[in-house]
Amino acid sequence: MKKLYYLSTCSTCQRIIKELGGLEDFDQQNVKEKPITKKQIDELKKMSGSYESLFNRRSMKYRSMGLADQELTEADYRRLISEEYTFLKRPVLVIDDEIFVGNAKKTVAAAKEKLS
Repeated sequence: MKKLYYLSTCSTCQRIIKELGGLEDFDQQNVKEKPITKKQIDELKKMSGSYESLFNRRSMKYRSMGLADQELTEADYRRLISEEYTFLKRPVLVIDDEIFVGNAKKTVAAAKEKLS
């Protein structure tokens, strides 16, 4: 399985997709146009190990909602990601049985290595 969760308006997502060769053979899901389901979130959590690892703390809503001052649980992370697409750390690539979450250089490099 090859699946990509991304945001089409995100320049970082666009840059990474281009860097990884376009990813035309991936099932691509723009999370703003087609929101991620709770079932999909649960599947990604199984692969990544936690909902927290899927959570984007750089989202503007993270600070505006005062979440930085709260102690969030795994249930909170799951609920927030399902309610607001900006809380999903992007991009998320699923390649066979591996998951690559976010835009860190080492994550992108690992995904590139897996694809080659």
